[in-house]
Amino acid sequence: MDVTTWVWALTTVGIAMMLGFDFFFHVRTAHVPTLREAAIWSSAYVGIALAFGLAVLGIAGADYGSQYFAGYVTEKALSVDNLFVFLIIMSSFRVPREDQQKVLLFGIVFALVARTGFIFLGAALINTFAWVFYLFGLVLLLTAGHMLRSEGEESHAADNVVVRVARRVLPATEHYDGDRLFTVVEGERVMTPMVLVMVAIAGTDLLFALDSIPAIFGLTQEVYLVFTATAFSLLGLRQLYFLIDGLLDRLIYLSYGLAAILVFIGVKLMLHALHENNVPFINGGEPVTVVEISTALSLGVIVGVLAVTVLTSLFSKRGLAHQAIANARRHATSYLDAEYTVDATERERIFRALVDEHDRIVALGPKYRQMVADEPALMNLLERAIASHDQAIARDEAEPVDSKLTRRARDS
Repeated sequence: MDVTTWVWALTTVGIAMMLGFDFFFHVRTAHVPTLREAAIWSSAYVGIALAFGLAVLGIAGADYGSQYFAGYVTEKALSVDNLFVFLIIMSSFRVPREDQQKVLLFGIVFALVARTGFIFLGAALINTFAWVFYLFGLVLLLTAGHMLRSEGEESHAADNVVVRVARRVLPATEHYDGDRLFTVVEGERVMTPMVLVMVAIAGTDLLFALDSIPAIFGLTQEVYLVFTATAFSLLGLRQLYFLIDGLLDRLIYLSYGLAAILVFIGVKLMLHALHENNVPFINGGEPVTVVEISTALSLGVIVGVLAVTVLTSLFSKRGLAHQAIANARRHATSYLDAEYTVDATERERIFRALVDEHDRIVALGPKYRQMVADEPALMNLLERAIASHDQAIARDEAEPVDSKLTRRARDS
């Protein structure tokens, strides 16, 4: 695929402009995005990615168009799985809801820069050493095995060693100062927890690239397509986080689907490695005649596996219960955390969401209600959140109107 320098330049400038637009018009002022805002902009970024793919299809042909779409869908699916870890990092560091957008945008920019470096490094290795395909295939098979061995939030948290290292190595204040990275305490300039969050996000982005880049090189070796598919999969990830925040825990079978896709791409890479073989101890250093998997078949398998696993998760009663319990725990924790948000409307929204999850668990029946009853820590958390809300209501009802106005003026 022949891509001129000016096409590369226009593409890079276009992506940089979209990131800049995201910062100046959405993230610069801290706020909690509404569901409507997240849905509109997430759809817009997906639409841009699809339009770009159709342009590739029309200009470069069906084969290159299929390679782009296969890479984009795979990278997007892996990005959704990565959102689990982002969610855990946010919860671990108690990042205020209003400031989470800026953290996510930093993570996206860092991921794009880091993965671009990995892309060019991978391309250089592939062009120099044919055996790299064996290495990439092995990495994907090992990653798939890890996904199958573990499941759920605990497995995602276990991967996040960067969080523990960041806490230990970088001392910071206990409290945030808005979205500032540094603040002044007793006349000294010190780091805020926001620095730790940025380091944790950056570190996990590097870990994600270890399976992300080999996966897309298994679908296309065209560097321009690898770069654009990766970039467009990351753009809009911030909006997607807020759009499917409550649905993440419901996708209980997504890890199995991703594992199957990584195994498939790993096998595809191994077959391609055999076809291009020059390793002396394999077939005397000569290429091996094997059947190679076409891009069209790869795209069909990837889309089919994702559709089955996502639909199975969404219609699974177990997935619904898992989502409701995880969301109830998260909402109760957020409500009890005074630093989570200063927005009274957002606090009330959190409590309403907590009540909705409780009602959803009750509606599922005794089997799933027992799942909550078997977790005394969760029961205690829910009771504390409800008691705190009741006390807040009683305090507001007992407080004179002029006192309420005075307090609100002081708080604002």
